[in-house]
Amino acid sequence: MKFSTYFKLTSFATIAVSALALLMAGGISLWLAAIFFVVIAVAFKLEGTRWQLTERVALVVILSSIPVFYLDWRVLTPLLDLEYLETGSRVNPEVTVLSHMILFLSAVKLLQRKLDRDWFFLYLISFFTVLLAAGLTSAPIFLAILVVYLLCALATIVAFEIQKAGRKIAATQTRLLVPPDSTLFQKLPMRLWRRRYLETRRLPLVSAGLLLLIVVLAFPFFLIVPRTASSALRRGGKGVSGFIGFSDNVVLGQIGELKASDEIFMHVRIDSLGAARPADLRWRGVALDEFNGKGWKKSPIAERMQRKEKEGALFRLGTLGTPDDVTRLTAQTFIIEPVDTPLIFAAPRAVGLQAELRTINVDSEGAIQAGFHPDRRLVYKVYSDTTPPNAAALRNDRMEYTADSGRYRELPAKLDPRIPALTREVIQQSGARTWYDATRAVESYLRDNYRYTLEMKAGGPDPLADFLFNVKQGHCEYFATALAVMLRTQGIATRVVNGFLPGEYNQAAGALTVRQSDAHSWVEVYFPETNAWVTFDATPPAGRMSHERSGLTGALSKYSEALDLLWFQYVVGYDKNEQQSLVTSVRRTLLEFQRGSFSKLDQARQAWPRMAGPFLIVLGISLSLFAGLLLTRRVHRLGWRKGLQVWQTVADEEASRIDFYNRLLKALEKQGVRREQFQTPLEFASSCSSAEAAAITNVYNRVRFGNEQLTAAERKELEVQLARIERRGVS
Repeated sequence: MKFSTYFKLTSFATIAVSALALLMAGGISLWLAAIFFVVIAVAFKLEGTRWQLTERVALVVILSSIPVFYLDWRVLTPLLDLEYLETGSRVNPEVTVLSHMILFLSAVKLLQRKLDRDWFFLYLISFFTVLLAAGLTSAPIFLAILVVYLLCALATIVAFEIQKAGRKIAATQTRLLVPPDSTLFQKLPMRLWRRRYLETRRLPLVSAGLLLLIVVLAFPFFLIVPRTASSALRRGGKGVSGFIGFSDNVVLGQIGELKASDEIFMHVRIDSLGAARPADLRWRGVALDEFNGKGWKKSPIAERMQRKEKEGALFRLGTLGTPDDVTRLTAQTFIIEPVDTPLIFAAPRAVGLQAELRTINVDSEGAIQAGFHPDRRLVYKVYSDTTPPNAAALRNDRMEYTADSGRYRELPAKLDPRIPALTREVIQQSGARTWYDATRAVESYLRDNYRYTLEMKAGGPDPLADFLFNVKQGHCEYFATALAVMLRTQGIATRVVNGFLPGEYNQAAGALTVRQSDAHSWVEVYFPETNAWVTFDATPPAGRMSHERSGLTGALSKYSEALDLLWFQYVVGYDKNEQQSLVTSVRRTLLEFQRGSFSKLDQARQAWPRMAGPFLIVLGISLSLFAGLLLTRRVHRLGWRKGLQVWQTVADEEASRIDFYNRLLKALEKQGVRREQFQTPLEFASSCSSAEAAAITNVYNRVRFGNEQLTAAERKELEVQLARIERRGVS
């Protein structure tokens, strides 16, 4: 490949990869990117021909386009606002217009005749394009594009500087000094072409080495400097609104439409499980205590918020009974997608929250709220006491409620009278003698006698009665509502909780993937003597199963999801908490290594007195023999003066490359044949009438004037020929 072709390829590749980065970040549309890539192909074909635009024409085109871009900006803004109303996704219109302008300037510059300053301008635009793309996305695919761009950019910069230096040398060079041995230099043009070809092939390796060096040098800064988890140039994002896990007002049947979506809502990594089983976990969102016959909402008392400040590194949400209870805690790390809800999800009975938040609000039902995050992911860590109360203690609880718990037993004014009658019948048939056993009896009755479905079937003026006595099938919120209301008819305090099922475990990511289809409703029953809200779920098993992916497609999607999660948590969202976690992990590893090393050193120290003497003697003798052997071979090959020389200058290095020819001259001089000053190497070899001398001289000319490198086989052959001459006289 010609060097000019290599330079052109790397330059155009750098610009093309920057445009690809902007496309993957969502800054430009696919059709606009396709047009730009076509322009790149045309410009590559026209480079160096008379069909390129002149500098003056290119300037006129750029100045004439300014009104067009102003019109683009004024028209684009209302169109993007309309798209936001339809899809809930919005990108800054100024960023979009800027992307259009960048591509247009790059296209014009690519099509014009270019000087060094024009190439430099194109490189600068490509770098700015990649920076713009970095502000628009936090996806892991950007890492791959960035690596390719850096490799292309480094190769381009190296080639650009070589080309500039080559032109300067060509401009100042006026003559070529040719050695007397003109027969050798008849072959030099071919050798110089070969050398340049080999150097062109090595340039990509040089660029890759520079990229590796940059990564190594930048890695410490990556560990020290934290990042934020938002894409700064996006304005707004596609949130999930009106979801049953997020709303303070829920109508029966609402969840059916939302559970049909498999869109990812959040990821949960369980750091320590405590005493809970993974299948028993639920991600609690909001608790609702007031039922109006058709839906649930928060009562005025439940809406009261308590503002909490950080105590050290944690928000304290509850207390544990004894210090030993810490082992019962389940630690969960949440990564929630951009949504328009302020809720903080957690396993029930959260006692602590660790997050990069200034304040949080907690209502009287235990729901935690922070700020809205429709344009960024939210990362936090929760500690929950997931150990359920002992069943024996709950059976002994006599359900003597205070006046404050009256709102948890309120019923609609026009409740169907068949509902309390059905509840009493279920309890009597079960033979339950405690309120806990009565709750379990109603829970089992609903789970065993009603069917789960996502189809909207129960309705009318009293959807709960329609579900219980007519349809007998429905969504999870029908089962939760039926259980809560039936228990309230017997004076048991209940509330409905909306949140999520555990989700699907992704082994590649080591985390649970929670989707919109995992939205769920269940019931919490209050036991006053135990002072605990206990979870009960009447939904049949078919409604409590998470979506599982299988096969090759499922495995690939899991690995892709794991890459995205790791990229976000340890690169994009790498913050102070992750830094502290990394420091703690490294410190723990070093301490364990130190303890293990000290233990091994103690064992070695005890055995050292017995084996130290013989070991040192054997080691010293072996090293001395090895060093003496190497020194003898070096002196025999180079002589006493060079053989004992430690440091080697540039001149010495050049002389060492042709040292074999000096050995030839010395050997022939001992035979009485001496080279005269007026003789060229080839003339002297011809006068010797020695085949070995002629062969060695040809190799010397290749190395000395052709700057070639000898192979191992050629060096071995040289040693054989020199040995023959040194053993005998000139033939």
